[in-house]
Amino acid sequence: MSASQVNQLLTENRVIVFAGSGGVGKTTTAAALAAHGAQLGKRVVVITIDPAKRLADALGVGGTLTNEPSRIELSASGELWATMLDTRTTFNALIHRYSQTPEQADRIIANRFYQNIAGSLSGTQEYMAAEKLYDLYNDPRFDLVVVDTPPTRQALDFLSAPARLTRFIDHPLYRILIAPANAGLKVISTLTQPVVRLISKVIGTQALEDTVEFFQAFQGLDAGFRDRAVAVETVLHDKLTQYVLVSTAQTDAISEACFFTDTLRKQKIEPALLILNRMQPRFTDHGLVDTQSIDSADLALLEENLARFHRLANAQDESAQIFTHSAPEIPIARVPFSAALLDDQEKTLVALCSLGALLARAD
Repeated sequence: MSASQVNQLLTENRVIVFAGSGGVGKTTTAAALAAHGAQLGKRVVVITIDPAKRLADALGVGGTLTNEPSRIELSASGELWATMLDTRTTFNALIHRYSQTPEQADRIIANRFYQNIAGSLSGTQEYMAAEKLYDLYNDPRFDLVVVDTPPTRQALDFLSAPARLTRFIDHPLYRILIAPANAGLKVISTLTQPVVRLISKVIGTQALEDTVEFFQAFQGLDAGFRDRAVAVETVLHDKLTQYVLVSTAQTDAISEACFFTDTLRKQKIEPALLILNRMQPRFTDHGLVDTQSIDSADLALLEENLARFHRLANAQDESAQIFTHSAPEIPIARVPFSAALLDDQEKTLVALCSLGALLARAD
């Protein structure tokens, strides 16, 4: 992997999604390459859909990131912006976009069933993350969207969320759910009556009434949501959307990278790059110090220490080979351990830009 290839990745695409298991330096890597993209003249926005506030820490802006992109002051020919997904705010914006009247939007948002699903229903955060990505993709302020995802399995939920929503709206069960809303609670068809009775027993009458009221208010919005989900999925599979895997040479992290690669390939998506963080550098056996001036006991300790470094480097190479054998076509950028120390120290934009340039040059 050459610097020109990484620079090409940053300058010739519209979306770059970073994925990997937890604790491998994914957020710092995404932020560093976003900053490097700005150095290359791109107008870059980096978004985290991970609930943890690591992106704000990586950028040195504390906990100030919100759902609205904010400009990060950076000495560069391009621009660097950053944002952190707020699921409820994004969902509310969608409701306002597709409601026929402000009153309809207010009715939905005030509904107790909506208030529950907007913040806690499984899949809501993942779909709103995809929705936010689509908004940023179409925002004329930005040339490139860099996405920092949660750990691998949740990232896959994010990628599949638009398709799941489309299937749900198209599914006959959805029509059963909205039938009570079309007819009202007092008039329920024979087909839906057993379903409604069962739901009422499980969740209670009040919760059922809130649900039916929600679907009554939601009528007419489903077509807009479906069309939007199809458009979002198109962006996720576009040729100008690239996927970068971030890992360490630990066996479990490499296994996650292999799993993610296999899953993407089932969706006909080929990852663009694997970044291996915290790789042990190899040191030469000679020329570093004047061995004549070192006590023999101390020299023996130094030689043993060097041998341990070599064994660690060999073990990491063996772990990396697991991925190479699984996906030999995907280039690998190896980042030395010294560069990864930024993950554990107070970060500054200057250091972040330096890391981005180093990542671009990684072999």
